[in-house]
Amino acid sequence: MEKIVTMQEKDMQKVTSTQRVVKVLVQIAVYGFLGIMALVTLFPFYWMIISSLKSLEEYRLPNPTFIPKQWMFTNYIKAFNTANLGSLFVNTMFVGIISTVLSLVITVLAAFAFARLEFKGKNLLFAGLLATMMIPGEMFTITNYQTVVQFGWLNKFVVLVVPFLVSVFYIYLLRQNFLQIPNELYLAAKVDGTSDLKYLWKVMIPLALPTLISITILKMMGSWNSYMWPRLVANDAAHSMITNGLRNAFTTTTGDVDIPVQMAAVALVSAPLFLVFIFFRKYIMKGVSRSGIKG
Repeated sequence: MEKIVTMQEKDMQKVTSTQRVVKVLVQIAVYGFLGIMALVTLFPFYWMIISSLKSLEEYRLPNPTFIPKQWMFTNYIKAFNTANLGSLFVNTMFVGIISTVLSLVITVLAAFAFARLEFKGKNLLFAGLLATMMIPGEMFTITNYQTVVQFGWLNKFVVLVVPFLVSVFYIYLLRQNFLQIPNELYLAAKVDGTSDLKYLWKVMIPLALPTLISITILKMMGSWNSYMWPRLVANDAAHSMITNGLRNAFTTTTGDVDIPVQMAAVALVSAPLFLVFIFFRKYIMKGVSRSGIKG
């Protein structure tokens, strides 16, 4: 009897050892795959940085170098002055802050209305808004352009702000988060005589703060990266955005492009977004994860 028990224990130990080996091999394979994907993702950023630190002659060598022979840190100073990045940064920040603040106000009020208020046709109206998300944004470009031309908004900051104040996706995201807040709180507040705006400001906004932070970050990033619309409606230097200012700033009269200096400018422009993602990524993940399902 003791021999049978001993054999069973040995068999169990072998099974346990095999499971541990398999688990370790699976982890190695998973982390190996993730490591390879990380290298593939990070390589373009690495190439951008090392290219920004090369001279134009070294960049044009037939065999590319993966470490600069001469570190050209002056490319960053040249890029800042050539592209007038200071003015571009100010324009982009101005448009980004104004559009983000106004968009947040509209998003909060619309999400609150669809989440808490009762009025005829609410569900039908919300379904219609969601249906617009299936239409590609490019289809609105021509009609929006014709509209702003009639309003006389070309080459003005208002044309960079107003057309994109309403985002159905942000309204949907915040509405789902508002729906997770118990309706009993709203009913109790109404019994106490609290107005809708006060309840929204004192209760719903603090509880939905992670989602609001996510919307703020995503909206700012969208304004920062906007290219096609500013290129179409604001071509003068006084209203140029960062993405447009970098397009032709480094092209000479002969058609040549100083690629290392241009790469330095791209690195400077990308740095704020990179820092935002590093320090605020947890808020983006938390805000999105809390807005998926009504609890």
